[in-house]
Amino acid sequence: SDFYSKTVSSIAVENLYEDLDRLKRASKHEKSLHFFLCSSPFLLTPECKRNLLEIENNVEMYKVITGNPEFNIEDGTYSINPFFTLEIEREHLLDQTLEKIKNTDVIELRKKLRVIFKGEEGIDAGGVTKEFFQLLSEDLFDINSGLWSKKFGDDINWFNSDCTWDEKGFELVGVLVGLALYNAVLLDVHFPVAVYRKILGLTLGLEDLFDEELKKGLQQLLDYEGNDAEYVFCLSFEVTWTNLGQEQKIELKPGGSDIPVTSDNREEYVMLYVKWVLVDSIQPQWDAFEKGFDLVMKSSSLDLFRPEELELLVVGTPDLDFGALEANTEYEGGYDKDSTVIRNFWKFIREADTTTQVNFLKFSTASTKAPIGGLGKMSFKIQRAGPDSHQLPTSHTCFNTLLIPDYGDNYDKLSERLGRAIVECEGFGLQ
Repeated sequence: SDFYSKTVSSIAVENLYEDLDRLKRASKHEKSLHFFLCSSPFLLTPECKRNLLEIENNVEMYKVITGNPEFNIEDGTYSINPFFTLEIEREHLLDQTLEKIKNTDVIELRKKLRVIFKGEEGIDAGGVTKEFFQLLSEDLFDINSGLWSKKFGDDINWFNSDCTWDEKGFELVGVLVGLALYNAVLLDVHFPVAVYRKILGLTLGLEDLFDEELKKGLQQLLDYEGNDAEYVFCLSFEVTWTNLGQEQKIELKPGGSDIPVTSDNREEYVMLYVKWVLVDSIQPQWDAFEKGFDLVMKSSSLDLFRPEELELLVVGTPDLDFGALEANTEYEGGYDKDSTVIRNFWKFIREADTTTQVNFLKFSTASTKAPIGGLGKMSFKIQRAGPDSHQLPTSHTCFNTLLIPDYGDNYDKLSERLGRAIVECEGFGLQ
């Protein structure tokens, strides 16, 4: 973060996009003659890069819809459909989503996503899509799905190397992760940083291992100062693991089972072991995931991002600073920051436990995390929803807008009504 330039990042994002577009079109010779700001992405803040990527993706959406008009046989006219529409039942969300994507032309995936829950009246201006991905994440990244290794519990989504029967499943996961990123929607997924390094095509090393016990053991091997590592560690160039109660072995190099790990060759052993864990052991699963991801994101400038920034782009930040959100909130319909209802509202939020705060965020924005830059960078509005009544507060999640009736100075009523709304409300029948 020491290298970020506020001056460069404050340049109009349209001008930065023009620079990025010229850079992508430039020949090697032209790149040597001209300086492009976007060729030094370390100067740009994560928020600036996110805005730049959103413009690039929106331009791509426009190119797709204008370049592929639909012909109407009945009247001989052409029309443009700007959306890739997913119409699904809430009760069969995952199965119907996967089936629809399987049967969708690749070019359709690069249109703006619009989600319709059958039987609900909500018009998707963004909020339904956000809720869709929130619900989808619960099923898609469940470690009991068979796609993800159970070794790390619920904390990490890592590819299940034993899942050799469902490469199409990994491809569809890649498509859905790409769709979320392409449509600027956060996902509730627990990928280790190694996944983001792989997406960016970066090399992987010991520091990228997330199996802390294995990492510690390999580091101890490297740090060992004696010349008798062969006899102390008793290792050879092979990996052993258990699958369904059966011991499995694989050589890290030809004849590896007969090659002892010594003080002289231990660095090669660690390098090959790390490569096997993070690359070779999951190659079929990763290739399928990457294929699906690239169907949507192939032309996007993800190389602007560092792995940690890309992670923030995909999942947001769990650090929720509601003080920053309060400072950034706008008020409409007669409310201002000094209105009694508003003061009572922020009192409720400040005193709420973490679970209630997270559920409030989900209720009002359809996401449980903050975007890049934190809650202070997110637009948020509170609107007066008429005079005092028994109505619950509602929200327009597509616009990050909370609507609260004027409960006056009755804190207990606001607390009870808002608390109930946060717990009970799901779906967009009232939108």
